[in-house]
Amino acid sequence: MHKGAKIAIGVVAAAVVGAAGMGAYNLVDAVAGDGSTGAHGEPAPLRTGPPTADEIEKTARDFLTAWEAGDTSKAAGLTDNAGAATTALTGYREVAHVEKVALKPGTPQGAKVPFSVSAEISYGKQRSTWTYDSSLQVVRGRSTGHALVDWQPTVVHPELAHGESLKTDAGAPPEVAAVDRNGTKLDAKDYPSLASVLPQLRKRFGEKAGGEPGVEVRAVPEGGGAAAEPKTLHVVSRGKSATLKTTLDAGAQRAAESAVGRHTDASVVAVKTGTGEILAVANSRKTEFNTALMGQTAPGSTMKIVTSAMLLEQGKASPGKPLPCPKYATYGMRFHNVEESENPGATFAQDFAASCNTAFISLAGDVGDGALAAEARDVFGLGLEWKTGVATFDGSVPAESGAGKAAAMIGQGKVQMSALNVASMAATVRAGSFHQPYIVDPSLDDRQLARAPRSLPGSVAEQLRSMMRLTATSGTGARAMSGLGGDIGAKTGSAEVDGQAKPNGWFSAYRGDVAAAAYVQQGGHGGDSAGPVVAAVLRAS
Repeated sequence: MHKGAKIAIGVVAAAVVGAAGMGAYNLVDAVAGDGSTGAHGEPAPLRTGPPTADEIEKTARDFLTAWEAGDTSKAAGLTDNAGAATTALTGYREVAHVEKVALKPGTPQGAKVPFSVSAEISYGKQRSTWTYDSSLQVVRGRSTGHALVDWQPTVVHPELAHGESLKTDAGAPPEVAAVDRNGTKLDAKDYPSLASVLPQLRKRFGEKAGGEPGVEVRAVPEGGGAAAEPKTLHVVSRGKSATLKTTLDAGAQRAAESAVGRHTDASVVAVKTGTGEILAVANSRKTEFNTALMGQTAPGSTMKIVTSAMLLEQGKASPGKPLPCPKYATYGMRFHNVEESENPGATFAQDFAASCNTAFISLAGDVGDGALAAEARDVFGLGLEWKTGVATFDGSVPAESGAGKAAAMIGQGKVQMSALNVASMAATVRAGSFHQPYIVDPSLDDRQLARAPRSLPGSVAEQLRSMMRLTATSGTGARAMSGLGGDIGAKTGSAEVDGQAKPNGWFSAYRGDVAAAAYVQQGGHGGDSAGPVVAAVLRAS
């Protein structure tokens, strides 16, 4: 019993100490005056009414001090919307790239406290001091009765609206003065067909050419889908412009612009045969879609350049070998020539120069279903990934069978080309191998140009050049090429399109080391419509 008595005394003592401790806690709490309890331990009533002058001054000071120190949690806890304040103040440091901030409160005006801001912005190599004035409002918290900052986006910056946040980043790409191969400035005013090209060059090569984009602090709509545009609040750096040298030739470009201007819908491209450098790009339709580079339409008989290369390589034809040109030929479907012409005694070279469809169709059964697609890809680079420096369509020649294969041999069916692709075809014949077209030298950004797996066999290249010369001097391209001397070659094309009254006109040719191709929608015979466009560019190059 004596032992048990000792235990009882210990329990009572612990209870007394616990009571004393609780009493001490309540006493301190009451002295602190947080209003948590009344004199008899019951909850004290919440403070109501507007904050006092002392509360306003203290709350504003404590909030600004915490914000300045980078204590986001404490600063946000002194507002009536801790979640929104945490997001905004965190973004101020991390997204707006404010490395350090100094905040100086002004004289309160009632519950409103103005303050000045001096923010040090650090973005990459750029540094800037951003100064501005803002203000905050102190209100009585409804659930706590405490004085709190009424959280609004304008606390961070007076021009920041609901649904917006601050962001510091590089703005638009640097300004670029594009020049031609000889240093002549190129702009959309003098060369309107370049209106869709120059912005691409600015975006892709501005910094590579030595330019620097401007850095700005902007108010950005959250989610990026808001109708309002981001607004610039502070310019950290105005950036630096650059000069970008292109492969274009101002003289050829001017001639190209003039030539396509004679048609409602026409496009032309000129390239250097031995390098692939693009000399001119022009469209009569001045839209954001650059048809000369991005068009996808059947190339008509200009495709016979590729088809002939395939037939010559496989020994299915040779320039002097007889190959009759009947009015009609059937391979899966019935094909005909323009105006249903015929020449029973024609040779393969004469068929090419006269652009005889039926002669080519008659050989469809002698080649494999994938042979034309392979020739187009492996020798002419069509369908490979071209990296010209701007957006381009790189040609499509799918493998087909039956009537589809026959149609592809004469540039119909599913074969799709742009004027750039067709100009490159002529350039490949002239050079003997494919050189991927480009408008900015690849050394500027170390991009790898597309390479065709193999070149034209020397004998085949020579035969193709002789056939294209025949076309340019006495065939369907003779009228357009008249007066152009030297090393010349050409191929005409007329591509039928469902729903059109007249076929599209095509023309591809080279003169010396320049090749060009043009397309005229519903131009009819390519030699009459697209031919003069190409000839004008070749004369100026």
